[in-house]
Amino acid sequence: MINRPLYIKQIQPLIDKDVIKVLVGFRRSGKSILLDLIKKYLVKHGRDPEQFITINFEDFAYYAYRNAKIMHDYLKEKIQKINGKVYLFLDEIQEVAGFEQAINSLRVAEDVDIYITGSNANLLSSELSTYLAGRYVQIFVYPFSFQEYVVAKKELKKELSIFEYFQNYLREGGMPFTVTEDVPSYTKESYLKDIYHSVILKDVIERNSLRDVELLERTVQYTFSNVGQIFSAHSISKYLRSQNRIVKGDTLLNYLKYCTDALLLYPLKRNDLKGKKIFQAKEKYYLVDHGLREAMLHSNQTDIQQILENIVALEAIRRGYAVTVGYVGDLEIDFVLEKGKDKIYLQVTYLLASEQTIEREFQPLLKLTDNYRKVVLSMDSILQPRKGIEHLKIEEFLLEEW
Repeated sequence: MINRPLYIKQIQPLIDKDVIKVLVGFRRSGKSILLDLIKKYLVKHGRDPEQFITINFEDFAYYAYRNAKIMHDYLKEKIQKINGKVYLFLDEIQEVAGFEQAINSLRVAEDVDIYITGSNANLLSSELSTYLAGRYVQIFVYPFSFQEYVVAKKELKKELSIFEYFQNYLREGGMPFTVTEDVPSYTKESYLKDIYHSVILKDVIERNSLRDVELLERTVQYTFSNVGQIFSAHSISKYLRSQNRIVKGDTLLNYLKYCTDALLLYPLKRNDLKGKKIFQAKEKYYLVDHGLREAMLHSNQTDIQQILENIVALEAIRRGYAVTVGYVGDLEIDFVLEKGKDKIYLQVTYLLASEQTIEREFQPLLKLTDNYRKVVLSMDSILQPRKGIEHLKIEEFLLEEW
């Protein structure tokens, strides 16, 4: 079981506090394991496992408890048989219709510390938000970062150079099973395809009662192929028109939103750094895990520029930064990272192989007059920083604290 200190550090101050800890993340990204890590931490700090009640609502053994009233009564009965504070761990709770009121009732009436997980960005309905104003904290859980990937591989006694680890990460991605299980590559690919189809079916099609499955799959395939490229619903509509499908832009925007709610896609808005405004049209989309793209398209190495951007974008989001795509006039800065008073400007490229590429990557950063950190990331072996702008290896930057 790989430790995930990034999340434990966020959860520690909330233990035994009167807030529901809501762990939200893409399917199979490690939420259940994180619950186990929390239990391990609690035991280490004096709690008795007899104080724990755990239910995974995807387990058929608990199918009958997918009713809020039945779940509430079952948990209440179990809680009252335990002396002292009880720790509730309720996994994939979105399977329980109307769980919000039941959870709030237990929070109010019993001496409990509650941890719930779910696989949808809208896990907390407006109803729950009303009940629990100021009484819950959301923590988003992601597939393994490159840092976690290296730790996991070392635990498997896979001793490689950082560059070699990164080459493997580019292809394999960070879904915990594919990283920690020593199985053939075709088994990992099959596993990732199964996750993809499960998310499309359960978290997109069924949840939103979609009928045109083919249109959804074409839309997702287009988005996968164009990771990191600016496009709009009009762009997808034009692409589909070339395949003899006439689709309204609003329909496509809804499909993209459903995939975003399922935590499969992450849209980034464009940020006018001089005019200090956010453009509403034409976003960039990134995937929750680039390993899924490799499993579906087999083109990560061919499209390495897009994959490098995807890795950096998700790492920044994972670390809690607000991320946008920056513009200085007509010049684009790949990522503007903001957290509190901190700000970092990032350019990401495969190689600075020509003067033209160097000009393209450094020039937008040179146009900025503030004193925030400015970094060009690439896979070059020889680094070329200039005029206060750092030039770093991507794989080393991902292992830094920032």
